[in-house]
Amino acid sequence: MIIPADSQTAEEVAPVAGLADVAALDWERIGAELDAQGCAVIPGLLDRARCESLAGLYPRDEIFRSRVVMGRHGFGRGEYRYFSYPLPEIVAGLREAFYPRLTPIANRWNAAMGIETRYPERHPEFIARCHTAGQTRPTPLLLQYGVDDYNCLHQDLYGEHVFPLQLAILLSEPGRDFSGGEFVLTEQRPRMQSRPEVVPLRQGDAVVFAVHHRPVQGTRGVYRVNLRHGVSRLRSGQRHTLGVIFHDAQ
Repeated sequence: MIIPADSQTAEEVAPVAGLADVAALDWERIGAELDAQGCAVIPGLLDRARCESLAGLYPRDEIFRSRVVMGRHGFGRGEYRYFSYPLPEIVAGLREAFYPRLTPIANRWNAAMGIETRYPERHPEFIARCHTAGQTRPTPLLLQYGVDDYNCLHQDLYGEHVFPLQLAILLSEPGRDFSGGEFVLTEQRPRMQSRPEVVPLRQGDAVVFAVHHRPVQGTRGVYRVNLRHGVSRLRSGQRHTLGVIFHDAQ
């Protein structure tokens, strides 16, 4: 198994064609929206050419480790494929650039929720922790939806070591390539009904969101809320999404 070995910080990661400058994003806004809603949209993270190039990778068997047909497992309808190591340049670049920016938020959340786990500053160190625990399979993936396909509400938990934030990037254009297929989050607070959040995305937009739970300040202190995400039914066309998960799988 190849472990990504990169000693660069977020500021030092070489620019990747078609990827916005991650260090220059408004991280104060992103952090505030994650704290308030459990998700934050990043408009125009990838340009159209890069989106179409990534979507075009889907038929290439040699770069993926597995293919999952959702209907066979009760996950919904549609399918997705997990990349193999070594990851494509853009996918590895996204992991390397976003992880150090999200780590302070992840550590702050864990501290607020009374969770002892803290995450190292560099992504290769965290991946080494995953691999030591037997989580050696890469988790970034491409998802493909056709008419009437959807993704049931779920959480991407693949083992003991879970990074609490992840990234999804819409590679197709609503209204041109497909209709329907909205990205949806639900949040379950104790003794309350679930709160839904429909996240509007255009081609190249990204959403950062909580994988499992997040802290919320209540009248009696901080408590955990549980989050799930999914995709509503596609009404026409075809939709591709890139998912960037920072922990590996067993």
